[in-house]
Amino acid sequence: MTDAAILSSADLCARIDHTLLKPEASPADVLRLCDEALAHGFASVCVNGRHVRAAAGHLRGRVKVCGVAGFPLGAMKPMVKAIEAASLVKDGASEVDFVASLPALLACDADEARAEFIEITKNVRAVLPSVTVKVILETAALLAGVSADQGEARIAAGCLAARESGCDFVKTSTGFHAAGGATELAVQLLKKHAGPLQVKASGGIRTAEDARRMLAAGATRLGCSSGVAIATGGAGKAGY
Repeated sequence: MTDAAILSSADLCARIDHTLLKPEASPADVLRLCDEALAHGFASVCVNGRHVRAAAGHLRGRVKVCGVAGFPLGAMKPMVKAIEAASLVKDGASEVDFVASLPALLACDADEARAEFIEITKNVRAVLPSVTVKVILETAALLAGVSADQGEARIAAGCLAARESGCDFVKTSTGFHAAGGATELAVQLLKKHAGPLQVKASGGIRTAEDARRMLAAGATRLGCSSGVAIATGGAGKAGY
C-alpha cells in the first residue's frame, strides 16, 4: 500500500488547491469557494486575478490565496505576465501559478523558457520574497503527437528552466487545453526531472481515487475544481 493510499481525508484535503477558474465565476461563487476551503481545510483557493483581492479579504490568512497569470494560454509577452503576477501578490496572493510559453517548451528551448521564468519570479519576489511560484508546463500538449523520448525531452527542458529560475513547483496543466489534463505519466516525468522542486497535478482530477493516483505518482499538490467531491467521497463534474 502506498503512502498516498493511506492518507487521511484531512491530509488529502491539505494537498488541494480548491480551484475556480471558469470565466463566468461570480463574486458570490468565489466567496462560496473560500467558505468551502475553510470548511474542508484545503491548501489554498485558486482564482482568476479579478477575484484575488476579495478572496484574500474574506479568508484573512486562514487559507492561502493562489492567483493565476498568463492564464490559460501563456501566449502573452513575459513582461505582461510578470506585471500580472506581481499585481496578484499586491492584491493578497501568497501563491502564483503562471502559464509557460508553449513554443519554447515544444522546441526544448530551456534558455528561452528560463528567461521568461526569471522575469516573472523576479517581479513577484520583489513584492513578496516568500511567494510560492508554480509554473504550468501544459504537459499533455508537450507529450502529444511525438515519441516518448521527445515528449520527455520537452518536459525536462521545462523543469530545467523552472529549477534555474527560482520556481517552487512545476505543474501539469491549465485544465483548459484540448490535449488534456494531468496523467500519471506526466506527473512521473515531472517528478523525475524536477529535482528539488515540488510537483502539482491539475486538470481532470475529480475523485479521491484520481487524487491518490496523482500523489502516488509524485505530486505533492493537486489543483481541483472538485475539491468538495474529493473530500466527501463523491465524483466531481468536468470543468475547472
